[in-house]
Amino acid sequence: MSMTDLLNAEDIKKAVGAFSATDSFDHKKFFQMVGLKKKSADDVKKVFHILDKDKSGFIEEDELGFILKGFSPDARDLSAKETKTLMAAGDKDGDGKIGVDEFSTLVAES
Repeated sequence: MSMTDLLNAEDIKKAVGAFSATDSFDHKKFFQMVGLKKKSADDVKKVFHILDKDKSGFIEEDELGFILKGFSPDARDLSAKETKTLMAAGDKDGDGKIGVDEFSTLVAES
């Protein structure tokens, strides 16, 4: 399954383009722009599993830095600052990684 099976390719392109500048990433706006906010809980979980590159059941900080590439392969990496901000917003239990429920909450709060 690919991201475009779940989300509109044009929406992804626009969202990735909107945050092309370093340190401009805003996860709340991004999740809204790609249409993730409107998706069912099941589809949000499917997106999580696409982003969980090592299939560990968590999105760790190193994977989080490449989150935009999970939506579009030619997207930029997040800066260290953006990655830390996103981790802080998503890691509700403080274990240094984002689980599927935490990701669902992060999207729902967007």
